[in-house]
Amino acid sequence: MASILRSPQALQLTLALIKPDAVAHPLILEAVHQQILSNKFLIVRMRELLWRKEDCQRFYREHEGRFFYQRLVEFMASGPIRAYILAHKDAIQLWRTLMGPTRVFRARHVAPDSIRGSFGLTDTRNTTHGSAMLADVACGLSLHAPGLKGQAE
Repeated sequence: MASILRSPQALQLTLALIKPDAVAHPLILEAVHQQILSNKFLIVRMRELLWRKEDCQRFYREHEGRFFYQRLVEFMASGPIRAYILAHKDAIQLWRTLMGPTRVFRARHVAPDSIRGSFGLTDTRNTTHGSAMLADVACGLSLHAPGLKGQAE
């Protein structure tokens, strides 16, 4: 009897951040966590972090000079965040789809069941962050998530 060999499908990693607005509300935090699980992500690591302003500036440096940069940095340093390293066959795109559009107004119209469509308040306080490209994920993981220590390094 011939056996069919299946090559294992490689898992992709993504860095998923739950922003201070959601971490401050246990019911929202739990709902987002449940969406991660129900979408069959593997949670490689999970930890709450408290970033200093400098950590946020370094993480969001690609946006430096844009009108929202300072507001985003201040907000992300305003309280604890939850960081996940998630694995899935197509983790980056799946997480971005689950989050929905960055702009909450748009999310509510085109993806009302998305995390941002359901829980987002403003374009800054939109509940989650997810990297757009594999290079961004690698940078985020190397800068902020190795071991997911209590403070960003």
